[in-house]
Amino acid sequence: MSRPEQHTLTARPDAPSALAALQVEFADGDLTPVEHVESVLQRLRHDPHNAVVALDEERALRDAAALATELRQRGPRSPLHGLAVGVKDLIDVAGLPTRAGSAVRTEAPPARADAAVVGRLRRAGAIVVGKLHTHEFGHGPTGDVAATGPARNPHDLTRITGGSSSGSAAAVAAGHLLLAIGTDTGGSVRIPAALCGVLGLKPRWGALSTRGVFPLAPSLDHVGFLAADPYTALAGWEVLAPPSKQDPVGPPRRLRVGVPYDQYWSETDPIIALAVARAAQALDAAEIQVVPVSTPEIRQLAATYMPILGREAYAVHAGTLAERAADYQPATEAGLKSYAEYREHDYQQAKQTARRLAGALSTHLAEVDVLLTPTTRIRATPLGAPFVTVGHERTTAAAALLELTLPFNLLGWPALSVPAAGAGLPVGLQLVATGGAGSDERTLLYLAGILQAT
Repeated sequence: MSRPEQHTLTARPDAPSALAALQVEFADGDLTPVEHVESVLQRLRHDPHNAVVALDEERALRDAAALATELRQRGPRSPLHGLAVGVKDLIDVAGLPTRAGSAVRTEAPPARADAAVVGRLRRAGAIVVGKLHTHEFGHGPTGDVAATGPARNPHDLTRITGGSSSGSAAAVAAGHLLLAIGTDTGGSVRIPAALCGVLGLKPRWGALSTRGVFPLAPSLDHVGFLAADPYTALAGWEVLAPPSKQDPVGPPRRLRVGVPYDQYWSETDPIIALAVARAAQALDAAEIQVVPVSTPEIRQLAATYMPILGREAYAVHAGTLAERAADYQPATEAGLKSYAEYREHDYQQAKQTARRLAGALSTHLAEVDVLLTPTTRIRATPLGAPFVTVGHERTTAAAALLELTLPFNLLGWPALSVPAAGAGLPVGLQLVATGGAGSDERTLLYLAGILQAT
């Protein structure tokens, strides 16, 4: 399958971006990085969403001053030069402790070095202003379980942000930041992006290093980010991603987007289903070929997730659970302890089944470049509400949030949540590159630009 032509969002005048406007202000001297960072810090100090864990004000202002001088003398290092960014508190930032939303790590010392992804940001001229809220240890899709209390959705303070990159999504949705770093083990970037109405990119597995990131389940963990718009997301991707070693192969061709029709994907809030249908129409109007597809054995693939997650997460926490169980939030403690039931045989069998089904699904979808699905079955629920009704079925909020995102952690395919309008609360549309040479993260961001412009 030939690779589609490379597209650039910067060429789309109908896709405005606050980052593009900020770059112009920096270039014209109407705003300096120091003034920008001071403004961001002021907003973060008074954030009402419990999105902020710690600010690194002294270093951020010092870095901003140095980068302002460099900008005047030599120009920008990258599109992120002088931009304030935030980092989920599972990720090391030198000089700040990584507490992971847990009393277990109340006395954690300051990190000695930046995580790999933070180092890339700094080298690009971005300014790390602080650490942001996470669901405890990244173990949950709601964002309302943490030693510091729940994060709150900027669209409705009585509702969840989604998790576990809760603070990152809330800070971007509230307009405090244009870009924030998160992690995604089963949907932890895409779920809060969907519920808070921002973009959330989970790149292909291994594209961004997890060095310096507190693990949840290493074979499923991805580093990703949340952004205010496609232009900012593309700028973040081009800074953070390693250089591509693969040039386009063959002549450009029309992109093919598959919309799964299996019941697995259609069991959603009707407002979400309508948003997906409208997105398909918008892509078709933009001369993207939209076709119905099936995803055989998708439920069987999804069923391998818990044995894999459970075995790996229990291995990470077994020692601490034995010594300091009372320091975990009750929901986290109960969840992690329940994973003791998964044995090595269960784990290996689940891994083998996942590999087999992944290969079969990849072959089955070889003629499409991208899938279009809902990101979640539901929109943001009230804080502390453990159960929801989807259609006529009663289920847990966690399941309704996770089920449509977790298959792509098992597959390792790039996936992007794109916001769509709902009736009062945001909806997330999920775009997934199918793993072949015909699509990648840039393709997803190009399609996001089309959807955001309509």
